[in-house]
Amino acid sequence: MAAGSKSAMQVAFWGTRGTLAAPGVDFQVAGGNTICAEVTCGDETIIFDAGTGIRQLGGKLIAERTAGKVNLLLTHAHYDHIEGIPFFAPLFSDRFDVEVWCGPLDGAADVASIIPGFMRRPYFPVSTEVFNANLTYKEVDPGQSYGIGESIEIMTRPLNHPGGATGYRVNFAGKSFAFVTDTEHLPGKTNSDVVELIRDVDMFIYDASLTDEELPEFTGYGHSTWEEGLRLAEAANAGRYFAYHHMPFRTDKELDAIDRKIAKQRKGSGVAREGMMIEL
Repeated sequence: MAAGSKSAMQVAFWGTRGTLAAPGVDFQVAGGNTICAEVTCGDETIIFDAGTGIRQLGGKLIAERTAGKVNLLLTHAHYDHIEGIPFFAPLFSDRFDVEVWCGPLDGAADVASIIPGFMRRPYFPVSTEVFNANLTYKEVDPGQSYGIGESIEIMTRPLNHPGGATGYRVNFAGKSFAFVTDTEHLPGKTNSDVVELIRDVDMFIYDASLTDEELPEFTGYGHSTWEEGLRLAEAANAGRYFAYHHMPFRTDKELDAIDRKIAKQRKGSGVAREGMMIEL
């Protein structure tokens, strides 16, 4: 299947770090940019979250296209998931249409209030008035399914995260990918919403911020473990699983060790790293 063909689904990771960007020599292999993934379905571009990784993705889109539509699906609006929005080049071009999706969040009246609320003084020097793109907003009701274009289905489920968050699944041309971060599991209890979202999926990412050993120290922060990702993959008969949302203190050496453990238990799976591109 040729990349960019009408039936291709490609997943690219532009940022895999959670909570805070992580520069430095110990974080170069997995990458230091915060959350951003690109899914290409034929001619449609779907972007999950807008951490610092979206800056480089925006540069690529501007360089490759004279015009286009971008679907930006936000899991929620914590800084590590939206801080790249003011630096996303397509937003400054009148040649682009950008549709922003998000589910209900504590403190936000609606999706249209999220970005202007973030881009205002004293937090940012300019408002969304500097954007030239055709910017529209789509309210998401977690648990419902939606369509993009004529052939893409988006499934949603609520996630267990302070203030609210939404997990997504993309179904296209017989292939599927699920984006599941940020969420906290209860030890010994399987999250049925996540299982339904990733059931029989070809590939999914999961919030692997912590280890099972570390989880009790972070109760209530809204994050899960790489081991729980493996358990969910088994419970849902899912395909490839990639650990995501690496904490800023998680070094390349530590992630390499986690990668080996995941790959040993689940073929074709491992730790998500910046620059990875996978065709389904």
